[in-house]
Amino acid sequence: MFKQDFPLPDSFHVATVQVATVWTNPESTREIDQLGIDNPTNIEKWLATLTNGEKVALCNDNRVQTQLLYGEIAVITEIEGEWAKVTIPSQPSKKDVNGYPGWVPLKQLQPVSKDSWIRPETAAIRKKHAWLENESGEKLLKLSYMTCLPVVRVMGDRVEVMTPVGSRFLPKQVVEIFPTDKGGPKGNGDSVIEAAEAYVGLHYLWGGMSSFGYDCSGFAYNMHKANGYQISRDASDQAAFGKEVPFAQLLPGDLLFFAYEEGKGSIHHVGFYYGGGKMIHSPMTGRGIEIISLKDTKYEKELCIARRYWESAGV
Repeated sequence: MFKQDFPLPDSFHVATVQVATVWTNPESTREIDQLGIDNPTNIEKWLATLTNGEKVALCNDNRVQTQLLYGEIAVITEIEGEWAKVTIPSQPSKKDVNGYPGWVPLKQLQPVSKDSWIRPETAAIRKKHAWLENESGEKLLKLSYMTCLPVVRVMGDRVEVMTPVGSRFLPKQVVEIFPTDKGGPKGNGDSVIEAAEAYVGLHYLWGGMSSFGYDCSGFAYNMHKANGYQISRDASDQAAFGKEVPFAQLLPGDLLFFAYEEGKGSIHHVGFYYGGGKMIHSPMTGRGIEIISLKDTKYEKELCIARRYWESAGV
């Protein structure tokens, strides 16, 4: 979990649904997307009802940009009817210096003040999913891996956290608590791979940033997030930073980037070097996260650069 110290105004908004999809514009949604733009959402049912063709159109028709997790900060820059244009400071992007831009239904955002929201400690969900509970233990909302919420206090085997609708609770065993202004411990390349392995089989989702579905760069972003590193949201941006690694010196946890025209064109994909000539990645709509050998594949021909963001143990 990286430190939550990005510049913020005195008031901003946070996502008040389990996953808020960030759309290209207010006209991007379709009738079939209602479960994804309601409040509350039903992200699992929404994705289950979409055909492969309807999921592919999220990309090919330029409908979806990224996603916000529950409680993730968004700064509204424009309002158009029932929609808000936002920037997401936790998701760096060359599209906007203030964070990833896009449009979110206003009803999926809740205004908060900086003084009330930012707390000394933050709790990050470390399991694939976790249930947010009320005081009596009733399950309220199924949340994603790497959802981060401000800590109010620790109470035995439960953690009281701030949410967009007031104090709620998470089981202590499913979270890691870290200093908000410093972030959590930084993992090494093996730690990054260990986090990634838990999602083998999870279906690809264009724009996906949650454990309900990742796209290739969202997968890379969140596995780094889980190990204390903030990287850019998109593959082309991820390829521009970090330490460049010669292919002969690859280690598990390094990012591999792939470009059209046999590696000479624009970057279109990213995965993790797994070791032994293999890669773990979120490939495309209709397939799940997988570990594959690079040899004799299109990826071997399209490999264009490798970057390392992780640090060795003890650094």
